[in-house]
Amino acid sequence: MMPLPSSTMTQMWATMGSTLASFMFVWAIIRQYCPYELRRFFEKYSHRIMGYFYPYIKISIHEFTGDRLKRSEAYSAVEAYLSNNTSKSAKRLKAEMVKDSSNLVLSMDEYERVTDDFQGAKVWWVLSKSVSPGRSMSMSYYPEQEKRFYKLTFHKKYRDIITESYLDHVVREGKEIRVRNRQRKLYTNSPGYKWPSYKQTMWSHIVFEHPATFETMALEPDKKREIIEDLVTFSKSKDFYARIGKAWKRGYLLFGPPGTGKSTMIAAMANLLGYDVYDLELTAVKDNTELRKLLIETTSKSIIVIEDIDCSLDLTGQRKKKADKSSLEDETKSSKERIKEPKEEGHGSSKVTLSGLLNFIDGLWSACGGERLVVFTTNYVEKLDPALIRRGRMDKHIELSFCSFDGFKVLAKNYLKLETHQMFDTIQRLMGEVKMTPADVAENLMPKSPQDDPDRCLSNFIQALEEAKEEAAKKTAEEIKEIGAAEEKDDDDVQTQENKDVEIQSDLVGNANASL
Repeated sequence: MMPLPSSTMTQMWATMGSTLASFMFVWAIIRQYCPYELRRFFEKYSHRIMGYFYPYIKISIHEFTGDRLKRSEAYSAVEAYLSNNTSKSAKRLKAEMVKDSSNLVLSMDEYERVTDDFQGAKVWWVLSKSVSPGRSMSMSYYPEQEKRFYKLTFHKKYRDIITESYLDHVVREGKEIRVRNRQRKLYTNSPGYKWPSYKQTMWSHIVFEHPATFETMALEPDKKREIIEDLVTFSKSKDFYARIGKAWKRGYLLFGPPGTGKSTMIAAMANLLGYDVYDLELTAVKDNTELRKLLIETTSKSIIVIEDIDCSLDLTGQRKKKADKSSLEDETKSSKERIKEPKEEGHGSSKVTLSGLLNFIDGLWSACGGERLVVFTTNYVEKLDPALIRRGRMDKHIELSFCSFDGFKVLAKNYLKLETHQMFDTIQRLMGEVKMTPADVAENLMPKSPQDDPDRCLSNFIQALEEAKEEAAKKTAEEIKEIGAAEEKDDDDVQTQENKDVEIQSDLVGNANASL
């Protein structure tokens, strides 16, 4: 085929340019003078006519629906899905800080087009925006409103795959990505009398940034592995809990002496599962009704914590029956005296009962959300009511006791970057004879000055163990001495009583002889 002369090509391009310019001019006139309703009418029927011949289906997911007060959950999920799956292939990206996220998130820019494959079906995503007039106070002026939306395009032969599987896949993956990227929070409740009328929630929060993990905890490896497996299994058991007819929640009771790592365990649990933490202060809760409201406002993927529950409220005395009428009268009298006294707002005025707390943990209201852990901590588990810690409420009881040698090795690795040392044998022998909490071990291993190298820190720790051993031996000796003194006193009392009995018998015999 002979190429066209250059003059002909020039004339052709000029004609096309002129035609395009004319079209743009006419379109601009139509947009300016043609009413919006008429343009929408033509667009509506042109789309309907094209639908008979066009082999593709389009689905739009808008950012806002209704009154624009709340962003669409579907739009947010699609945005997260595409930002994670298409940010490497898109050529035009935008970067922004998304709400509840501490990271810079990349997503596709407006009018950028990306492709995705799902079970052999190829789809196209485009981020678009539409401009529509909105009415102002003056009917002569129509300010324009921009509405962003994602448009999904696919061939009609894939309709079933896209509508039945792909869209659910996108939303599910998007929600999981948002959970992973979100900024986790630590919540606490305020006393009811401090709530302003405009407050939307009973909880206040800060960013949860506790660095504790199970790897850094001073626990035996077997116990650590058992707890991790239990937590991970719970987080993946939604279908199991639904099948057995139980609310998707699990209770943990952490008990042991002070300084054994109960609060650190909670932080490690939250970091492992990516959960928020709700630190519930029972003394700030006015009554059972307020307790239920707090429960309703907690979200899924969270840990509800009540620390030192044996000290929070007197939850055991309510089951004790009064011995007699006099004790009841005394209690009535004291209660009347308390009524006359001025009431203090806030701390100490809680009317939460044991029954209300039990319903909070395991009653009907506990099923108002899913994927939640309820954690109690206490130093004295024997003080708690058995109904409060039975299986089904506190499903797993975890005792956190004194530091073992395995726990020491974890702390030595954390604090001193040591996995073995010649002093470890001495430390292992002493730790078998002395009880020391992980908090005390960590304090002795922590360098106190730039001159404290690992050898010096280990020497200081050995000295602390030897001092603790001497103190324990001294305390044991004093206890033995006190027991011996008490036994000797008891023997003296017995001997004195026997002497008195003998004297009494002698007097009786003497009196009898005198009467004869």
